[in-house]
Amino acid sequence: MPEPPLPLDHDPLPGPDSAGLATLLASRREGCGMPRAFYTTEALYAAERRRVWQNGWLFAGFAFEIPKPGDFLTLSVGDAPILVIRGDDGQVRAFHNVCRHRGSQICRTPSGHVRALVCPYHSWTYSQRGDLIACHGMHDGVDKSKLGLKPVRAEVVAGFIYISLAGAPPAFEGFRQRFEVAGAPQGFDRARIAHTTEYEVEANWKLVWENNRECYHCPPRHPQYVKSNFDVHDEEHASEAVRQQIAAALARIQSKWEVPGDGVAHPKGGLATFPDPDHDLWYTCNRTALAEGFATESLDGARVAPLMGDYPDADVGVLRMRSLPNFWLHASCDHAVVTRMLPAGPRRTTMKSWWLVQQDAREGEDYQLDRLLPFWQLTNEQDWEICKWQQKGVESIGYEPGPLSQRKEYNVDAFIRWYLKALRPGR
Repeated sequence: MPEPPLPLDHDPLPGPDSAGLATLLASRREGCGMPRAFYTTEALYAAERRRVWQNGWLFAGFAFEIPKPGDFLTLSVGDAPILVIRGDDGQVRAFHNVCRHRGSQICRTPSGHVRALVCPYHSWTYSQRGDLIACHGMHDGVDKSKLGLKPVRAEVVAGFIYISLAGAPPAFEGFRQRFEVAGAPQGFDRARIAHTTEYEVEANWKLVWENNRECYHCPPRHPQYVKSNFDVHDEEHASEAVRQQIAAALARIQSKWEVPGDGVAHPKGGLATFPDPDHDLWYTCNRTALAEGFATESLDGARVAPLMGDYPDADVGVLRMRSLPNFWLHASCDHAVVTRMLPAGPRRTTMKSWWLVQQDAREGEDYQLDRLLPFWQLTNEQDWEICKWQQKGVESIGYEPGPLSQRKEYNVDAFIRWYLKALRPGR
C-alpha cells in the first residue's frame, strides 16, 4: 500500500527518544528506500547526531596538516565544534572547542598555530595539552585542575586523524590494522595536499551516502568515470566481452597486488559489498582494476603526478577505503582523493575533498592542477547535483519509496539496514 500523504512539516517524533522513533524505523518496507521523514525531520536529525555522529569514529583531517606543536585544525560535527591540536609533546589530541568559563568557542578559524589556547572572550588560557593554566580575575578558590578543556578521543592511523565523541566508542584496533596494511603502499603519511574543495550540498547526508553506494546512476550521469572503472558491470550479468576485459585487467596486475601485501583485491566487476550491518562492520578497504588504457583516474587515463608511496610502477589499480559515517577515498598510483562528510542539518551536508600527492611533488613541475583535478571534481559535482534534486523529490507529498535493484543497489539496502540498526532504541 502507498504511504498516506503527509504535510511537509509533519514531524512524527516529539523527541529523539520517543516511541515515535521506533514507529518511524519500523515504517521502512524491506527492499525499498526510506520514507520522506527520514530525510526531513528535525527530531530525527537530533537522534542521528547522538546515535550515529556522536557514537562512532569520524575522519577529521590529516596529521601532516598539523606537523608542529601548536598547529591546529577545527571542524564541527553537527552542533559540536571540535579542536584538533598537536601538543608540545608531539601528540595529536582533540577537545571540545568550548571554553570552560562561559562556553565561548576558542579557535574560530579552520586551521592555525598557537603557543597557547586563549579564549577570545575573557582570556582564559589553556595549554596545548588542554590544561587550564590561567583565568585572571577569578577568585582564589577556582580549581584549575578541574577546568581543562573537555577531551575528545583521537587516534592517528597511517597519517589520518580519527576522533570519537562517544564515551565508549567502537573498537578501533581492527580498523587500524586493516587501514595500515591496505594503505601502507600508498604512503599516505608521506603525502601532501595539492588542493582542497568544500561544498555545501543541499541534501540530507543519508542521500549522499546512498548515492555513493551504487553505480546504477553512473552511465547517464558520470561519462568520465565509467570509462575508467568497471563499477557498472556486475559479474553475474556482465557480457562475455566485459568479463574478458575485467579478467585481462586483473591478470595484468594481480601479481603486483600481492607484492604490497594488502590482501584487499576485489576480483570482480560491480561495487564491493559495503557496509556489513549484520557484523557491525563500519569500514572497508578494497583494490579494483582500471580499464585498459587507464593508469590512473584522470580524464585520459595518463598519470598526472609522480608515483606515490612504495609503488614500483603504475599498474596498481585503485585503492578504495571507506568508514561510516563520514569518509571515503579513491587512491590511484599517483594521487588520492579523500572525501569527508559532516552533517549540517536535515537538508544540508558539508563535503570536503582533498587531493593528495607525494610529499616532494611540486605544483607546476611534477603536476598541474588542470590535469589533476577534473576527473573527481566533475564526478563529485555531478553527484552533489543529483543529491540536491533527490532531496527536492523526497520532500514531495507525492514521494513514495520504490523498490531497490537487487543487482545494482544491494549496497544501498545494506547502508539503510546499517543506519536503522544504529538508530534503534536501546543500542
